[in-house]
Amino acid sequence: MLKKVLIANRGEIALRIIRSCRELDIPTVAVYSDADRTAPHVLQADQAVPIGPAPSTESYLDGERLLDAARSSGADALHPGYGFLSENAGFAAAVISAGFIWIGPEPATLARMGDKVAARRLALDVGLPVVPGSDEPVGDPDAAAAIAGEVGYPVLIKAAGGGGGKGMRAVDSPAELPAAFERARSEAAAAFSDDRVYVEQVIHRPHHVEVQLFADRHGHIVTLGERECSIQRRYQKIIEESPSPIVADDLREQLASLAAQLAAACNYLGAGTVEFLVDRERKFYFLEMNTRLQVEHPVTELVTGLDLVAEQLRVAAGEPLSFAQEDVHLKGHAIECRIYAEDGFNRFIPSTGTVRELELPGGPGVRLDFGLRVGQHVSHHYDPLLGKLSVWGRDRSQALSRMSRALEELRIEGLTTTVPFCLASVHHPAFLKGDADTGFITEHEQELAAWVAGQSDGQEEVAAIGAALFAARQENQPGASAQTQHADSTWLRLGRDRQVSR
Repeated sequence: MLKKVLIANRGEIALRIIRSCRELDIPTVAVYSDADRTAPHVLQADQAVPIGPAPSTESYLDGERLLDAARSSGADALHPGYGFLSENAGFAAAVISAGFIWIGPEPATLARMGDKVAARRLALDVGLPVVPGSDEPVGDPDAAAAIAGEVGYPVLIKAAGGGGGKGMRAVDSPAELPAAFERARSEAAAAFSDDRVYVEQVIHRPHHVEVQLFADRHGHIVTLGERECSIQRRYQKIIEESPSPIVADDLREQLASLAAQLAAACNYLGAGTVEFLVDRERKFYFLEMNTRLQVEHPVTELVTGLDLVAEQLRVAAGEPLSFAQEDVHLKGHAIECRIYAEDGFNRFIPSTGTVRELELPGGPGVRLDFGLRVGQHVSHHYDPLLGKLSVWGRDRSQALSRMSRALEELRIEGLTTTVPFCLASVHHPAFLKGDADTGFITEHEQELAAWVAGQSDGQEEVAAIGAALFAARQENQPGASAQTQHADSTWLRLGRDRQVSR
């Protein structure tokens, strides 16, 4: 096994990795910027090494500082988590060249699958259907317009070297294309140091379905079911579940088989995800491959009973997978809500501030992956993901009930979060029917906001009644001072409209 793992990340994923390492008796090293000096992942690790100022370009994205931290701490392996440098082929190569074990795919695989155009070509070679579009990067607006004319509007102009919604622009008409092309290319250059873009047709209102897989150095490739990830804002996911409510057994087997073939074709190693778009007729198209652990991996762990991080550690150490395909049995249903420091009803604008109060839910079937504590300051320097709330149920109905209950219990004071948005979403008829596609937010945003407003009105009335009863009781108590009578009581403060305060 590995001797000591440095975690080149922060927040909830760093804590997640620490927990699996601890169960395997592997010491951990946390790294931290000046802004994260007392963050939970720093306090939980066996060692912690400072790596620079708050801006990520001077800390978590500085490969040399991370390698220096690995050397000084005595680590023999590095886990990149997700985001930051997790899919950076150059950094992976530098880690290996420096004599450390890289917990992830080989650098050549990262480079090949990280290039979206190269990944499209490989998918075609393997026999995966791809979204109609360009098979090579397009160099100017005229070339992009020619392809858009062939496949038909609307189209997406997408960064060839990145993901996460960056460097991506939707174009509805020829008049919009030149400006959108330049914006996409500029954003791609800034985000990925690669201004290449390509063109894809927009698939109308698809479902986003992805297949989790694992591969080792001994020729084993195992798929672990699929996840439904259609509720997204700015092409980034908010709510995920497994299994997908729209995927029948025959489609499930077909997607899994093709995902495994793609993994074999690119000599894959470790945890990976092959993403598809599935349209209304259940035709599917290859979208991309994520060459890392996914944010939404907890839902797969809940329905399979596997520890995907522990498996990453074993595979990186050269061990074979601890399970075969026949050992994988999906049980029950799992749903995850990502809790962002964002206003879900105001264009998902990020929120900053200090966590004043924190109440986390519990009970049967509830899992929390949070990197948060009371008194912690949430700044603008990093991704606004605070944590993930996941639930498991014997079926989708029970999982939905548990998610609703858990979201109602979750309380984060001091920040605006996506808790109200998630709560409204899991109560919406389209989501309850399992028919929420990638256009869910655009189509239902006003309904979701109205639902939250309706809940708030009722709670405000209850809080007002409770406050009046409390005040009457205080007035009747002997010796009650004027200051006591008019103080903002703990009951009133905690019992006020929770939906608004989240």
